[in-house]
Amino acid sequence: MSDIILGIESSCDDTSAAVIKDGWLLSNVIASQDVHKAYGGVVPELASRAHELNIVPVVSEALSRAGVKPQELTAIAFTRGPGLLGSLLVGTSFAKAMGLALDIPIVMVNHLQGHLLADFIRQPGKEVNEPAFPYLCLLVSGGNSQIVRVDAPLQYTMLGQTIDDAVGEAFDKCSKMMGLGYPGGPVIDRLARQGDPDRFKFTKPHIPGLDYSFSGIKTSLLYFVRDEMAKDPEFMEKNKEDICASFQKTLIDILMDKLVKAAKQTGIKDITIGGGVSANSGLRERLRSEGEKRGWRTFLPEFKFTTDNAAMIAIAGYYHYLAGERTPLDVAPVSRMSDF
Repeated sequence: MSDIILGIESSCDDTSAAVIKDGWLLSNVIASQDVHKAYGGVVPELASRAHELNIVPVVSEALSRAGVKPQELTAIAFTRGPGLLGSLLVGTSFAKAMGLALDIPIVMVNHLQGHLLADFIRQPGKEVNEPAFPYLCLLVSGGNSQIVRVDAPLQYTMLGQTIDDAVGEAFDKCSKMMGLGYPGGPVIDRLARQGDPDRFKFTKPHIPGLDYSFSGIKTSLLYFVRDEMAKDPEFMEKNKEDICASFQKTLIDILMDKLVKAAKQTGIKDITIGGGVSANSGLRERLRSEGEKRGWRTFLPEFKFTTDNAAMIAIAGYYHYLAGERTPLDVAPVSRMSDF
């Protein structure tokens, strides 16, 4: 008998639902919220209200595209955290209600775990290309910057993480500082392709071990732009491509230096990336080139699986379900989760 899992993701500002059958993706529907662009960042109250409007049509569309009736579902996987509490509450409550109505189990998933397992989403008509255990995952997003050793679908070891800000936040703050808009990552990436990455130099942190820090580089950029614009008010407009390229290169250097160190220490040669920043073209190209130079097998998630999506929640929930895990109906969402 097949296991058909409905995944629900609502950790931030994307409402998403996906259906997976025995590990194979049948549908993945995402409703994004453009309202936040006017505020330069996600407004939690607006996000939760939009989730309330989107959750029913998104789930309905995911089931319809998959050709699956609600009564055929085996279980419902949902994001418990980390994320915005109001947004998580919508997805969690919906999963509980639907599971209770259908008399099927619900399975909670750590949002970050979904990113770690994105490479295991199988798609009909596409070649299966999965990393072998153990592998290393560079997990980079607006809220996280981590190097994780993955020994099995549900076995993880944190090797390094940011001690302050995440790399995605650094991209967004850079964009906001330069008046380029939100979300900052895609804007910086686009402008960086037209600039000289070696034109300007920014301070890199010296953090021991495999941990990261990105607060200092934001300050370095702020002072640099301030000082140069004091000399020439048009400096930023004249040089924005080079600034973006140099800033992005510095961030990628910081990320890759620690990833190379982790690979050497562990001897692991299967390397993946995940999270919203894994869509960055500079980072993807750098991972490819480092992999060729160092004999790694590198795995890059499809762009549609880099941002928040329910397919990754469904595949993680699928593994939890196979392991016999079930979540009680009195579970509550949490904004922070320390364990995978």
